[in-house]
Amino acid sequence: MAEKATVCKANITLSDMDRHYYGDLSLTIAQHPSETAERMMVRLLSFCYRAADNLTFTRGLSSVDEPDIWLKSDDGRILEWIEVGQPAPDRLKKAQGIARQVLVFAYGRGMDIWWKNSTAAVQALSKVKVYYFDAAELQDLTKLAAKTMNLTISITEAIAYISSAEHNISVSLRDMP
Repeated sequence: MAEKATVCKANITLSDMDRHYYGDLSLTIAQHPSETAERMMVRLLSFCYRAADNLTFTRGLSSVDEPDIWLKSDDGRILEWIEVGQPAPDRLKKAQGIARQVLVFAYGRGMDIWWKNSTAAVQALSKVKVYYFDAAELQDLTKLAAKTMNLTISITEAIAYISSAEHNISVSLRDMP
């Protein structure tokens, strides 16, 4: 029998001073059996950087036809297709054909090689914007991973200041050069 996803709950008090978005989020995150805690937390943090009404987690790794996160309009159009990791340029090209904007939150080992091999193809896609997280900062982020998380996140100047009862960390979001 296949392993089931681990369901995690995150209660977040979010203050995004860069985008003037403030609110309390109650999120349910399904961690796929093959998904690392780091990837799950990057998905969570990416969600916070783009928080909006109608922003939702998708089936993610369970579906090749969906991004990790998307923002849909009330009539079902895909406004933002959000990928986490190091997606293939062909996947981004397909996404830009059906979404108004495609965002990539890159991270992880081998990111520099992925970007070197993908730069030309990705930069040719007019609707795609790539950001990345520093690997060292993400190590601290994984300390916050739990089945139930109560977090306060403040974002200013593209830096997320994240607090839990036990930890205070910061993670910078950077534009891919």
